[in-house]
Amino acid sequence: MDQAENLRNVIKAQNVRNVERTKVITITSGKGGVGKSNMAVNLAVHFTKLGKKVIILDVDFGLANVEVMFGTIPNYNLSDVIFKGMSIRDIITTGPMGIGFISGGSGVVGLNNLNREQIAFLVHNLSLLNDLCDILIIDTGAGVSDQVLEFVLASPEVILISTPEPSSLTDSYSLMKAMYKSPKYSKNGTNVHLVANKVMSEAEGQAVYSKLQSVVQKFLGGDLDYLGYISYDVQLEKAVRNQRVVSIEYSTSKAAKCFENIAAKLLKKDDGSHFKWGVSHIFNTLLRDRA
Repeated sequence: MDQAENLRNVIKAQNVRNVERTKVITITSGKGGVGKSNMAVNLAVHFTKLGKKVIILDVDFGLANVEVMFGTIPNYNLSDVIFKGMSIRDIITTGPMGIGFISGGSGVVGLNNLNREQIAFLVHNLSLLNDLCDILIIDTGAGVSDQVLEFVLASPEVILISTPEPSSLTDSYSLMKAMYKSPKYSKNGTNVHLVANKVMSEAEGQAVYSKLQSVVQKFLGGDLDYLGYISYDVQLEKAVRNQRVVSIEYSTSKAAKCFENIAAKLLKKDDGSHFKWGVSHIFNTLLRDRA
């Protein structure tokens, strides 16, 4: 039995024992600086207000935006599970409002070179998240890197963040193109939702969506779902400068209301598909070709 087959058998065994009840949402962008981590932490706040238990997995190796906004420095990261045998339960840092946070750290890079025992142990620990949270938010790196693409292709629900800037629109299309051209892409499996960030009006947000949707339909034969927009808001800018979460610091601001609307839409769109595309499925997809 080769290592890849062993991983598939481990996943099957995990799925028999654990109901994949956790909803997984991956947040990504074609370039940095468009508000990806802001989306992650603010959605987590509003999901929590709606009664959901939330954990954020930050796999943006090299940056620490989530922990900066939470004002929390994690003592451990995913590498401590992989290489030191710690439980996933013990590396979860608690942020504001009881939101859990897992730093990928160097463990994300370490995913490339795992042996059979490490894979089995990691998959077992990741499956525990089904009992620890209702929603897992994965904050990826930015750009069209292999790592970002792999997380996007493995995820059932993807939020793509773009701004009205031409460079952001171009980079967002580049990410979509790479996704569609990948042999791993399943048109019926991954739902890509667009959020227009830093817009001055609802109309400008709709325009961002229309531009991207037009080229995705014309050149890729695909579709984007428009999830909504985040208003340009001086209170959001102030919160970012002060390393705070706008939905906590300025809960009545325009931006906070936009995040609230998007969180509500995501839960309303829930059709139960995450039950078959849970935590174990994502990491099975990520790891099986590396084993």
